[in-house]
Amino acid sequence: MQSAWDTFYVMLRDRVAAGNPGRTMVVRGTTRPAVLVVENELVGAAVDGLSVLNAFCLRWTEVAVDGNGPLPLVTATCEIRYGTAGTAAAGAMDRGRALAAMDGELVAALMEAPRSVVKTKYASGAAAVAMGTMVFWGDPVFGAVTANGERLERTAVVKVYSYQESSQEAGEA
Repeated sequence: MQSAWDTFYVMLRDRVAAGNPGRTMVVRGTTRPAVLVVENELVGAAVDGLSVLNAFCLRWTEVAVDGNGPLPLVTATCEIRYGTAGTAAAGAMDRGRALAAMDGELVAALMEAPRSVVKTKYASGAAAVAMGTMVFWGDPVFGAVTANGERLERTAVVKVYSYQESSQEAGEA
């Protein structure tokens, strides 16, 4: 499952960066595209998943496995949380437009064809290795906008599918 999750993250990160190269964040002194996986960050970097404004924060919530086939089909639920306080130049009066821009970037990244990518195994310190199956995903479902102090927030949910390749993913949870 980890390879599928990593593959989905890399796809989303790369597509968001291609769609809006200016959507970046600084984490531990490094500027990178503003897409992160909450569980992979240091405590405090994204404690609630939204400490980082103007970034897409991924969190894996539910997993189901269907074993009725040659390979088990894994369905994972990915919550993508994001929020903005608008810009200082506009006195934060543009936070609705800023959130709508983020909505558009996320839709563009997730709906861009193809809606599948080759599952890739990313291991720390090793080169990425393409696996034998694909990762694919459904349409995003957008939750209501919520106000949290000066910022507007939203959560989108995406179902991500992959086949579990037991021989290639031994030891993965």
